[in-house]
Amino acid sequence: MSVKRISQSKFSLAMLAASAAALSGAVASAAELSAPRVGAAVGAIVARTTQSQVYIVQGSSAEAVAARVRTVGGKVVSELPLIRGVGAELTASQAESLRAAGDLRLQADRQIKVSASQTKTSANVVVNNANNKAETFYPTLVRANELHKLGIKGTGITIAVLDTGLAASTEHDLSARVKASADFVGSAAGTRVTGDPSGHGTHVASIAASGVLPKLSTKHHGIAPAAGLVVVRAFDAAGLGSYLDVIEGINWVVANRAQHNIRVLNLSFSAPPQSHYWDDPLNQAVMAAWKAGIVVVASAGNSGPQPMTIGVPGNVPYVITVGAMTDSYTPTDLTDDRVASFSAAGPTHEGFVKPDVIAPGGHMAAAIPTTSALVTAFGAQMPKQGGLLQITGTSQAAGVTSGIVALMLQANPALTPDGVKCRLMAAAKPSVKSNGTLAFSVFQQGAGLVDAKRAVDSTATGCANVGLDVTADLNGTKHFGGPANKNAAGQYYVMDMYGNAWGQPASSDGYTWSQGYTWSQGYTWSQGYTWSQGYTWSQGYTWSQGYTWSQG
Repeated sequence: MSVKRISQSKFSLAMLAASAAALSGAVASAAELSAPRVGAAVGAIVARTTQSQVYIVQGSSAEAVAARVRTVGGKVVSELPLIRGVGAELTASQAESLRAAGDLRLQADRQIKVSASQTKTSANVVVNNANNKAETFYPTLVRANELHKLGIKGTGITIAVLDTGLAASTEHDLSARVKASADFVGSAAGTRVTGDPSGHGTHVASIAASGVLPKLSTKHHGIAPAAGLVVVRAFDAAGLGSYLDVIEGINWVVANRAQHNIRVLNLSFSAPPQSHYWDDPLNQAVMAAWKAGIVVVASAGNSGPQPMTIGVPGNVPYVITVGAMTDSYTPTDLTDDRVASFSAAGPTHEGFVKPDVIAPGGHMAAAIPTTSALVTAFGAQMPKQGGLLQITGTSQAAGVTSGIVALMLQANPALTPDGVKCRLMAAAKPSVKSNGTLAFSVFQQGAGLVDAKRAVDSTATGCANVGLDVTADLNGTKHFGGPANKNAAGQYYVMDMYGNAWGQPASSDGYTWSQGYTWSQGYTWSQGYTWSQGYTWSQGYTWSQGYTWSQG
């Protein structure tokens, strides 16, 4: 589908800091959200003339904002109660009239894309040539296979994958475990998802939750092979979507979370930040989902390895932001594993250490429809024995992590989102040199490589999002900064945040997670503190090659 996209005009950092309301009374019912909306976000973008544009308008409530939009002659295309706003088609004069009142917040809708980098056929993952059956190694790499043997496969937990859809296929068992779906793209908005023209969503879902692929193997190919799925389509065949589509999708997930036991939300997409995290309406929807009890897993983005390249919504401090590692096509040899060169790096503009963890994201083999845009775009030839295709990106790393979270929640259903993040990070294994110092900065690898078995076995508590308050953040009464800073020599470091006080610089090399340092501690944001837009890595830094991920 060819779509004329909206301009990505920046919105002011001086906009109102008032964020989304607390969830109480703010989320529409599932019945209300299942009905077709007034207009489709992407469809509205296609149809509008040069005199009108789609905006996200926020105020005291969705209902009040909708009434104001209609008062000036604008068209409401969707209601977004999760962030106290609406999507609206407005002319320039109508938008100016709403801004002039001073009590509404307007942002032009903007484009966002999925976080996949490249594809490759699955020829290199055929390891059982006698039977011509392809296997995947990443469940073994993160030790999910050990949990499968114990009966921990994600049973009873539902993962919502907000992406490009899901293709029905006899080559995977995903379709049978779909509990519900909702489409927010184009003319199909408000209907059930039927297929996946891109292939990206199917690939991510396959990594997170594929079970046995009958034509290929008797082994589980995904991380949580018994988890349920909810499919939310917010991106088109080209992997492109809009803020409005994505926010509508998140709104639907939160409204339907109890009905389908949605405990995990996978967001494998990214856009450059254009404001503080709390001012971004998509981030506000993500924070509201976290507050509602959903563990949000977001890809870091594929714009690395430069610093401060973490995208929206991975720059939200509360969520689990995932970078990518690669095994260099030698899955059984850990000595050449490394952080992938494309994986986005921190810190965020507010000083938070991101990504939180690293997961396999290089040449990830998973199911995909053979006629999808990703297959045809790269000229990839699908293997005759089935639909496994290798795709690289932090999208895939997020899929691995979402699957691990489902395993953790099956084993410990009472875990809160903060509890899941704490144990996942505490169990991660950093890449270290032979002398025990870090092979990669915490701004590249976070806590390190995820370990499903250690995460399930962990008893860690109170070690994630320390000092943060998502309710206050959403209400606009407090916002937060992280412990990262830059010294006079131009080097990034993590400040001593114990007691929420500015401290002495910590060495950027040689600090290990075994000391129990909590990178995610936060302090109340100072309105007078401004981060430079021009941060660079210290000169002479080279990417370490050939270091081994510590076994803990």
